[in-house]
Amino acid sequence: MTRNIDYGNLMHRAMRGLIQTVLTDVAQNGLPGAHHFFITFDTHHPGVQMADWLHGRYPEEMTIVIQHWFENLAVDDNGFGITLNFGNSPEPLYIPFDAVHTFVDPSVEFGLRFETQEYDEDDDEEEDGDEPPPDDKPRGEAQVVSLDQFRKT
Repeated sequence: MTRNIDYGNLMHRAMRGLIQTVLTDVAQNGLPGAHHFFITFDTHHPGVQMADWLHGRYPEEMTIVIQHWFENLAVDDNGFGITLNFGNSPEPLYIPFDAVHTFVDPSVEFGLRFETQEYDEDDDEEEDGDEPPPDDKPRGEAQVVSLDQFRKT
């Protein structure tokens, strides 16, 4: 049996570690300068904790903005908790790092995108190099790194 290095999963872990490091620093020191984050996550992912009314409004995916008003940012090895203001209603959230689809800091044109599709070897040839379909959520002018370009074909 041949053993392979799973670079895709290693990159995902490293990129989630980067998010953990950045959020830990923000929790300890606040947001520096013009930095702010758009974080899109899967609301169905196990471990996501959010109010029922928010889950009803965002049944698949939700994008949060960490910028002007946030409280109780706490980061652990699995994810982060934060209280955000939704229409003058503070709501606590807990988001596992594995639930994150995108992390963008438009102030410095930095972004990460986590692809969740599994590919068969036959699919790699057909889909390699294809761009994911654009969505209608504002993401700023950030560059997004897709891990698909690092997959072996």
